[in-house]
Amino acid sequence: MAPSSWIWRRSRSLAGLSGRRRALLIEAALWLLLARALLLVVPFRSLARRFGTFVAPSDLRTGVGHSDGGAGDAAVAREIGWAVTTAARHVPFQAVCLPQAMAARMMLKRRGVPSVIHFGAAKGGDSLDTHAWLDAAGVEVTGFPVGGQFAEIGCFV
Repeated sequence: MAPSSWIWRRSRSLAGLSGRRRALLIEAALWLLLARALLLVVPFRSLARRFGTFVAPSDLRTGVGHSDGGAGDAAVAREIGWAVTTAARHVPFQAVCLPQAMAARMMLKRRGVPSVIHFGAAKGGDSLDTHAWLDAAGVEVTGFPVGGQFAEIGCFV
């Protein structure tokens, strides 16, 4: 397939979106790019300080992601989840679970919606397999469904 036909199809589907959704999708792509770049050049320890407080999954503060923050917050969380997961499928770089969680968290933070980034590791196995997911206002924003092979090891609140 010629690159120009791919660009044409993408631009036509983007043109079919409302202005608000198009802007949200572009914002998500930019946050994904920033998250990916940061993960490549900044040590995780330094990045983690920006994520918030690291707590055990049983900590009461993790409830902020599960609690219903109101219909408005839930709607914002759903829209951002859509934008980040859609943009992640179409950016020209790999945007897996952690960059998606980071991008969505920044977008939610800009809108005043609290969220929780969860980290898990696969149970058993020979290699370390990890996963990150984010929830806010009772909405599963990114990284869902979480496979049963992952045990939650901590959260950033």
